[in-house]
Amino acid sequence: MKTIDYYNKHAEEFTASTFEVDMESLYQPFLAELPEGARILDVGCGSGRDTLAFKKKGYQVDAIDYSEELVKKASRITGIPIKLKSFYEVDDYEAYDGIWACASLLHCERTRLKEVIGKLLRALKPEGVIYMSFKYGDSDREKYGREFTDLNEQQAQELLAQFDQVSWVQQWITIDKRPERKEQWLNIILKKGT
Repeated sequence: MKTIDYYNKHAEEFTASTFEVDMESLYQPFLAELPEGARILDVGCGSGRDTLAFKKKGYQVDAIDYSEELVKKASRITGIPIKLKSFYEVDDYEAYDGIWACASLLHCERTRLKEVIGKLLRALKPEGVIYMSFKYGDSDREKYGREFTDLNEQQAQELLAQFDQVSWVQQWITIDKRPERKEQWLNIILKKGT
């Protein structure tokens, strides 16, 4: 629960450092796969930045986060009632055209990634797409009071090979969008089969 404590204590500065980041180049390949007015679940929505962006673009958005403080902030910022819920608790069935898990599953325990991705795939409609991003690397680590599960291409391939009816849409590496950061991110878009 260290990670949640971190976000509850640092909700203000986390929001300040992430809310204004221009994510358009990451939205585009994800939204290109979705029908107009699609229903999206933002998993681990943080400050609500992406939820608000999708709402402004005309999508129906539901969002969850496991930090009480961030849920309050994101609900205020987006005008959408954000649910206090962890990705371990997602239990929808074929409800969403798209799932956006930007920099959230990197806090999932490695041993539970398969379980959580399975839950997200169940929550997707057939032909639905999921976007996920992880800090690029191959280790489990703790930094500044948060726990991270890093992922590289090979680990991603091995993890996702465990699922039937899933195809790769795109996988690419980006540099952190915040100007003071130089970290690399692994971005993955998957499509659920019919």
